[in-house]
Amino acid sequence: MNTATFERFEADWRARGFDEILEREWAPNQVLQTHTHPFAVHVLVARGELWLTVGDETRHVRAGESFDIGRDVPHAERYGSEGATFWAARRHRIAAA
Repeated sequence: MNTATFERFEADWRARGFDEILEREWAPNQVLQTHTHPFAVHVLVARGELWLTVGDETRHVRAGESFDIGRDVPHAERYGSEGATFWAARRHRIAAA
């Protein structure tokens, strides 16, 4: 498990240009069908596990692991039997070209 604190996670990702940092709690066995977000996101799983599906690939993500999803990328999420907590850094602004 990553021993980082939420405060450190927030400071690190704000320094990288992410403008919204939050902690999310997910219920046991919760399923989110395919959807998109109007922001890019970096996620660190702090507790629990999930299965993340992007395109034809499904990845099992456990506590201490992270993943990135780009703006408007279709994906689905399925949470484990204990639910999950994750820290999310969102970038709403589109980077200048």
